[in-house]
Amino acid sequence: MQQVVAGQQAPATPPPADGRRSRWTEHRRARREELVAAAVEAVRATGPAFSVDDVARSAGVSKTVIYRYFSDKDELVDAVLGRISEAILLPRLLGELVIDRADDRERLSAVIAAFVSLVEDEPELYRFAYAHAGRAGRPDLVAATEREIAEALGAMMGERLTAAGRPAEAALTWAYGVVGMVQLSAHWWSAARSVPAPALVEQLTALAYGGLGALLPPLRGQEPR
Repeated sequence: MQQVVAGQQAPATPPPADGRRSRWTEHRRARREELVAAAVEAVRATGPAFSVDDVARSAGVSKTVIYRYFSDKDELVDAVLGRISEAILLPRLLGELVIDRADDRERLSAVIAAFVSLVEDEPELYRFAYAHAGRAGRPDLVAATEREIAEALGAMMGERLTAAGRPAEAALTWAYGVVGMVQLSAHWWSAARSVPAPALVEQLTALAYGGLGALLPPLRGQEPR
């Protein structure tokens, strides 16, 4: 039992945690995640012009339920863009970057192939992401995704240059150049489809490696003899 010294006030007992509030917060978060997943499926089915009605049908609820969890369609679009970036784009592309491969050309080819396969595998999600890129007053999550990939690629290039005793300030320029080249070419190809996907990957790899192969120091163990 806690004793109280004369003249002193017993410390206040903290109020019990509001379990109902925390359960409601978790329920609301989980419900939003379910609705975002339904919205992603609606985009897969209908493309960039999806409506809140499409999301409601995909989720099996009314539009009224959607608007309990999202203030308007723009907020829902932001959530879908975030899911595409975090769960689809970044895992594929960053995952390829960190895999140890035999040489730079193979690594470049793998990353470019991952992006091209994304355009092939998820054409409606890709079209949706770029249709909503750069909306006035809204976060540009596509640009943020590209920036994250370019920064990761630039960091790897910078480490290579530093390890070879060479200045590393050009690394980010090269990285953004490669990412921009691949993104714009793939965007053109997604509509034109003038060459098969493997040919596109080889053409972009040849162009990127033609520059980087001359600029980057060789990987350890691959120095010319």
